[in-house]
Amino acid sequence: MIDHTYRKIELTGSSTVGIQEAIENAISKASQTISNMRWFEVVETRGHITDNKIAHWQVTIKVGFSLVE
Repeated sequence: MIDHTYRKIELTGSSTVGIQEAIENAISKASQTISNMRWFEVVETRGHITDNKIAHWQVTIKVGFSLVE
């Protein structure tokens, strides 16, 4: 069995479409500079209201990735 060491970072993704797209946007952007991402956990979800309608979503996630040894 291989031993791994992990690190977690916190990201906030945003979307005008919905929660899932906000998460996907955060992970997609992070993947440009971070390798070996393994999991995410949702920490906070919030939204912006305009004219009594949801205008924008923001989702804060923690992303775990393995460090290369």
